[in-house]
Order: sequence, then structure tokens, then C-alpha cells
Amino acid sequence: QVQLVESGGGLVQAGGSLRLSCTASGRAFNFYYMGWFRQAPGKEREFVASISKYGGSLYYGDSMKGRFSVSRDDAKNTVDLQMNGLNVEDTAIYYCASDANLLSPATPWFNVGSWGQGTQVIVSS
Repeated sequence: QVQLVESGGGLVQAGGSLRLSCTASGRAFNFYYMGWFRQAPGKEREFVASISKYGGSLYYGDSMKGRFSVSRDDAKNTVDLQMNGLNVEDTAIYYCASDANLLSPATPWFNVGSWGQGTQVIVSS
């Protein structure tokens, strides 16, 4: 397992951008799929984006395609989520996630191996 710490959340106006970062500790970071989920009040945690081991494959939730971009830096043990064109529906707590197995839009949140503590994103209209 890896330990995950997110940063970069905050308050932004609709149409704006935010960049979230997640730093992992533990060995063999590059052996893990890394990703992001989010949970809005009263809703189930949902998949946002993920990136495969070594960064060869990217996955996005449907409403994130074209607006969000996920990347990783294995030398720094970080995974970032660049969010552009934010709207009020993007308001949620965003969680960094990692797993030795595939993380994709089909991955149930309760099957994810490791979570960060979450970072709040609020988009105002």
C-alpha cells in the first residue's frame, strides 16, 4: 500500500481552473495505478480520472472528458489533476486513489486499495 496526501483544493468561480496534486509515500509508486474520485454531498463517490502504471493509459469519467487532465511524475511520486472549465456540479471532495490493479470508470469505489484524506473543491456560480 501507499499513503496518499492531496493538496490544491479550494474555491473557484464557474469557468475557472484548479490543479490538484497527490503525493504518495511508500515504495514502488510506479507499480500502482493512480487516480481521482470525488464525492458530492448526498451522492456516491464517483470516478474522475486515472492513469496507468508508467502513464501509458488514461481514463476519464464521461463528464470530465475534455475538461480534466491527469498526469503522474514517478520521479516525484506525484499524480496531478488539472481541472478546467469547472462548473458548480464539480463541487465535491476529491480523493486521490491508488491500486495495484486497474483503476477505470468501471472500478467500484469500494474496491480501491488506498485513499487520501480528500481535498475540498467548491465551484461558485
